[in-house]
Amino acid sequence: MGNVRNYQRELDKVIDGLCIGQGVQRKPSLFLHSCCAPCSSYVLEYLRAFFRITVFYYNPNISMEQEYLHRVEEQKRLINVLNEEAPENEIRVVEGDYEPALFFDKVKGMEHCPEGGERCFICYELRLRKTAECAAALGYDYFATTLTISPLKNAEKLNRIGERLAGEYQIKWLPSDFKKKNGYKRSLELSTEYDLYRQDYCGCVYSKAERERQKKEKAIALHEKKQYDK
Repeated sequence: MGNVRNYQRELDKVIDGLCIGQGVQRKPSLFLHSCCAPCSSYVLEYLRAFFRITVFYYNPNISMEQEYLHRVEEQKRLINVLNEEAPENEIRVVEGDYEPALFFDKVKGMEHCPEGGERCFICYELRLRKTAECAAALGYDYFATTLTISPLKNAEKLNRIGERLAGEYQIKWLPSDFKKKNGYKRSLELSTEYDLYRQDYCGCVYSKAERERQKKEKAIALHEKKQYDK
């Protein structure tokens, strides 16, 4: 079994390489794919001192248009608030096309795959490929994703896909495992602080169905426990 890579440590090394003394020699540009406002909250707080960030909101996996619109508006609201608080580290935002039909086409035949499996990996690549393509076309120094902050997402797989796409598009991938260093915990705190809408499923109809199944099973187990305790 090979060594497990520490992507947080790799990110630290990249950031250390940007710094001279107490200052930053030059802020490189970062095209940051974001899945939602809550996940981006800590990432933006963490990285904005070191990078000129443009948030790229591209999530065709969100199956319901109303849900998509809710999430993208919440993303924009958060960025507006952050820019008001620290205008010297302005964050830009670009909204990608909303194309759920493309997602359904890509995962056709994988409707019954478990959450966190091959269907999700295809979804990772769909979103990261568009991010890399746009970042390269627009001349950014790096691209990255907020997805690695989630304990439910495969950070190893995300980084491997990012590295492969970096080679294809000739742009640097920013390694990450944002859940480390209490990143996920901090995102929960910031979500409360900014009163952010936190969805309880990833976005697609399959993740929603899985979440509903889990809630139903939990409710049944709780009911059975109450009956047993009587």
